[in-house]
Amino acid sequence: MPARTVLQPSDITRALTRISHEILESNRGGSDLVILGIPTRGVVLAERVGAILESIEPGSGTVGTLDITMYRDDLGRNLTRTPRPTRIPPGGIDGKTVVLVDDVLFSGRTIRAALDAMVDLGRPRAVRLAVLVDRGHRELPIRADFVGKNLPSSLAERINVRLDEIDGVEEVTIEP
Repeated sequence: MPARTVLQPSDITRALTRISHEILESNRGGSDLVILGIPTRGVVLAERVGAILESIEPGSGTVGTLDITMYRDDLGRNLTRTPRPTRIPPGGIDGKTVVLVDDVLFSGRTIRAALDAMVDLGRPRAVRLAVLVDRGHRELPIRADFVGKNLPSSLAERINVRLDEIDGVEEVTIEP
């Protein structure tokens, strides 16, 4: 059975725009807001959210990256990608509201690793989570604050997020 497209480019843009507005609303503006993307596709999504925030409220689109590779709890079992640099915006994260951005929320283990990594960088006032897709099947008690699309799926299915900047195509698909 072929992959089924569940989000097209316009759907992704609409979801990120909605998420950006929700972030500003929940934070009561863009002051003391830091957006951190989790590599790989979370970084692209964070940059897009940052650009949208900046267009809505100038000065609110502070974006960085948070590599979590060395904080994963499955390093001994799974092959992993090469660590990427962590880029924290000037001013750091102490006392700020940090919004972690990732493409798919699944077991929660990536976000747990991100929280561990953040502890080494500072102490934010609050941490929020924005994801393009929440597919369920949590193994840890982690919930996204901002979700582009809830996409219940079976464990046998695979969710693929493809973005122009990395993949040359823009879509979210489900395949068996």
